[in-house]
Amino acid sequence: MSVSVLGISGSPRRNGNTEKLLDAFLKGAEDAGGDVEKIVLKKLRFRSCMGCNKCHNTGICVVKDDLTPVLEMIATTDVLALSSPIYSMGITSELKALIDRGQYLWARKFVLKDLEFSAEHIKLHKGLFISTAGQDTNDVFLGAYPVLTAFFNDFGIEYYDNIIVKGMDRWGGIDGHPDALKGAEEKGSEIVMLIEEMKEKEKKE
Repeated sequence: MSVSVLGISGSPRRNGNTEKLLDAFLKGAEDAGGDVEKIVLKKLRFRSCMGCNKCHNTGICVVKDDLTPVLEMIATTDVLALSSPIYSMGITSELKALIDRGQYLWARKFVLKDLEFSAEHIKLHKGLFISTAGQDTNDVFLGAYPVLTAFFNDFGIEYYDNIIVKGMDRWGGIDGHPDALKGAEEKGSEIVMLIEEMKEKEKKE
């Protein structure tokens, strides 16, 4: 049973540390049989949420651009990997724009109250945050977690895990870290096999 895996790169710099970590994760997922797709936000034309609150009445975002089909893909994928380097103790503006555009689902859940995800749905949809940081402090990723949590919750996705590597300045980049890329690849294989197993179990019940 096929497992769809969507990786989204929120870095403004192509082929940098975080995108390499995302690529390693996607390679592991593909090698395990996952149906993998990658989207690079830098290549798209889009705008951030306008704060117009029209979705509070309709449940639909009025902005139509390159992010519209991306949000539709997120709603149907089994595994979502959102990646961003840490800039000023948070995620990049590119990834934040994507996350803010999910406001229409928040409106459906909490204003219109016409959307609810079952526990079974959430269990079968996993989200991961992939990130790198130049600093080597323990708190460098903490500002990102609540933002990712809110986005995953809006889409009925379980926040499954983080693939994070700090100290890029010390390591001289991700290529200088002895275990990071291998660990990301292994995590990609792990999540695909887990979802396959869960789908098979649900099918038999």
